[in-house]
Amino acid sequence: MDASPRSLQVSEQDRGRRLDVFLAEKLQLSRSQARRLLAREAVTLDGRRVSASGKGTPLVPGASVQVAPFVRPENQQAVAQPDLELIVLARGEGWLAIDKAAGMPVHPLREQEGGTVLNALIARHPEVHGVGEGGLRSGVVHRLDVETSGALLFATQESAWQRLRSAFREHSVEKRYRALVAGRLLEEGEISLPLVTARHRPARVRVLAEGELTPGARLGQMRWRPLEVHAETSLVEVWPRTGFLHQIRATLAHLGFPVLGDATYGPQAAERAPRHMLHAAGIRFEDVEVACPDAADFRALCRALRGDPEEGAGVDVSASGAA
Repeated sequence: MDASPRSLQVSEQDRGRRLDVFLAEKLQLSRSQARRLLAREAVTLDGRRVSASGKGTPLVPGASVQVAPFVRPENQQAVAQPDLELIVLARGEGWLAIDKAAGMPVHPLREQEGGTVLNALIARHPEVHGVGEGGLRSGVVHRLDVETSGALLFATQESAWQRLRSAFREHSVEKRYRALVAGRLLEEGEISLPLVTARHRPARVRVLAEGELTPGARLGQMRWRPLEVHAETSLVEVWPRTGFLHQIRATLAHLGFPVLGDATYGPQAAERAPRHMLHAAGIRFEDVEVACPDAADFRALCRALRGDPEEGAGVDVSASGAA
């Protein structure tokens, strides 16, 4: 913990700057971390307590900003929860692949938060603490949306984290997903679309119009092929080359085939499933080769859509391509 309060003075160069941006720079935090300090009312401006709603307050030279003692993000530690289920799909030198359940966050956002994959993992592998980004993101190699099920990589050694993170940044990792979508998607294809984050909480991205230039936009690339086509739905296999937020869900909706259960990008498909039906089925890179069976709810909906009540009649993950 930073053991004493911090006193920051606003200079002429900081005139008009937002309070959260000022805090992030002076305290060497991300803007979201600075906002969390404001949310817990750990910041005063000229003696007045500032809450999260004051994050955009423009500063004037000479103002005094006081920050109460806080634990730096890299020193925070997830609570160990040995009673949480943890299914290990594969392991190698310095890494683990976990079968993440739908509805389970990857890591906590606050020290006392529980119920995440990291809480379960750190109870079995305390050595993961401090790996990679450290703190409440220790060992996290990549992320899945809360409602997305499937294969998730963690590193238990720094060298493995560096190697795997570099592979994700360079788009060298083959990621395979399965999605149940609304509509009859009859042909395989490949697409590149400019994507931008349109909203942060709750998160939403949008596809840019042709010729539109927006700061922060990135190109999202993926290919797909239909595995099963039913009367009004399809089971699709997807390989994203890039890793932009909500890329698969936003792209499929843009193509006219929203993921079943996805209230964010396909309101018309939202009532067709209890959550968005997207499953991370496989990961491959060098010694990492992971296959993850469909989640129970995904498997059950597949059976219902094909009119097959048999438990064993679900599509075999291994039959649809290398994972």
